[in-house]
Amino acid sequence: MKLAAALILFMGISTAGIAQTNSGKDNTAIVIAAKPLSAADSGMVKQLFFSALREKTIDNSKLAFELFNRILQIDPTNDATMFELANMEKARNNIKAAQPLLERAVTVNPNNEWYWIALAGSYEKNNDIVKLENVFNELIRINPTKPDYYYDEANALFIQKRYDEALKMYDKVEELAGPSEELLVNRQKIYIRQGDVKKATSALDELIAANPTQVKYYLMQAEIYNSNNLNDKAIAALQKAKTIDPKNGAVHLAFADIYREQNNPEASFDELELAFAIPDVDIEQKIRILLGYVPKFPEPNAKASALELSRILVVAHPADSKAYAMYGDMLLQSEKVPEAKAAYKKAISLNNQAYNVQEQLVRIDLSENDLDAAIKDGESSLSFFPNQAWMNYMVGIAWQQKRGYAKAISYLKNAVSLETQDKELLTQAYSALGDCYHSLGENTNSDSAYEKAIAISPDNAFTLNNYAYYLSLRNERLESAAQMSKHCNDLQPNTASFEDTYAWILFKQKNYTEAKLWIEKSLLHDKGNSAVKTEHYGDILFFLGDVDAALQNWAKAKAQGGKSPVLERKINEKKYFE
Repeated sequence: MKLAAALILFMGISTAGIAQTNSGKDNTAIVIAAKPLSAADSGMVKQLFFSALREKTIDNSKLAFELFNRILQIDPTNDATMFELANMEKARNNIKAAQPLLERAVTVNPNNEWYWIALAGSYEKNNDIVKLENVFNELIRINPTKPDYYYDEANALFIQKRYDEALKMYDKVEELAGPSEELLVNRQKIYIRQGDVKKATSALDELIAANPTQVKYYLMQAEIYNSNNLNDKAIAALQKAKTIDPKNGAVHLAFADIYREQNNPEASFDELELAFAIPDVDIEQKIRILLGYVPKFPEPNAKASALELSRILVVAHPADSKAYAMYGDMLLQSEKVPEAKAAYKKAISLNNQAYNVQEQLVRIDLSENDLDAAIKDGESSLSFFPNQAWMNYMVGIAWQQKRGYAKAISYLKNAVSLETQDKELLTQAYSALGDCYHSLGENTNSDSAYEKAIAISPDNAFTLNNYAYYLSLRNERLESAAQMSKHCNDLQPNTASFEDTYAWILFKQKNYTEAKLWIEKSLLHDKGNSAVKTEHYGDILFFLGDVDAALQNWAKAKAQGGKSPVLERKINEKKYFE
């Protein structure tokens, strides 16, 4: 039997490594001389061994370990006990403890085939190629007519890039077991590594002659030709494969690769369309192809191509959540937001464990200011993923914007308790908590939340601005508020709302001349005709003694939508009121 069916890196090597295991140059293991046991000790060892086996059989591993170790205390060269202990250690996934036991066992009994097979498995776990190769030499010494050992050693040699030696081993396998498709494939791979296109294609010609309807061999042939710039031969090989199986997705994908390399994007895309429409082509491979378009998205053609391929993807895989998720992504990239939302919802209906899709959906809800949808979709997601910090944050923001401050605080507190590393999330969540507590009049909690946000991100302009503004509204710590406001204006100059905040703080500090300069900057940069900013301008002008100009701006603020009773009183009584 082969040591393993699958190969790491290449064609089924059963194990991955091997170093000299106390072997001489002729690969004959050195045998440890055993000190003869007394009759009493020999009887004790037998009794302990069978007792240990019994305990092992009934899963009493603790006692079995104790009994086996007692045997080694009496008889340090008892290879059967070493083997049993090694197997128990491997069962506990303790390869470091198992391997020395097996190495000792083969030195005591170098002709036990099973010991060497077990040791090969240990070296495979450690990916120790040199030691693994030596184990195969020992197995071949013990059983020179078994082709599997030559085959496994050939694979170990291949990994070491000792290609000529590997080929000789494959020749030995063929001598013992006869020719096989597997051997031809392995030889062909070596010829490719050696750059011998003629031998590589010759090996494939043999395979094709023996298996003329096997599409995979034509694909291999096309790959060799293409990688050696023999594009015409590659296309000819693919045409033969296409004749045999016109609906083979791998053939269309191979055509697409060649046409892309030939700078023929239209022909390449046509082949991709055919491949994407075939359900048997792995969806993961299709998704990787689609993701390859993303870096090219500044190009309209790339975006359109990706969108069309993703549309075909959902037709070919109508029951796969990943297909709709990818379609949603491509629709969103193409600014088709309603269609993207529909695709995301379909993906979620097919797989309610697709968290990333749910998060994307809630982000869209918030971007559209659809607060009810954000809460509904977000709370639905949290029923499956209650520990997702970003989802808690987004639902909290939706409740905050709906002025459901108590609920917002609950979700935002969840977010900061669940996340300790993401500075962006922590800053935004603590800042939002500051806003919510302010709205509820809980100033101490509000200040504490803002202080935490600023401690995490001292240069977050929005946090600095909001905190400074709320302090100014309360006429508290105005000097600190002014410093924060000035800093956020330095961070993001020409921002109307930040300039308005600084002007208002200067106004509170009775620095009316500087306040006028900053409010005029704010009005210059304001694109929304803010009634609040215009009213502030009137307040500043009033204290600078220009009552007429103050009245004009208060009236203008009213025309812009200002509806507060205080504004009405300012206009009616022609004077400033808090």
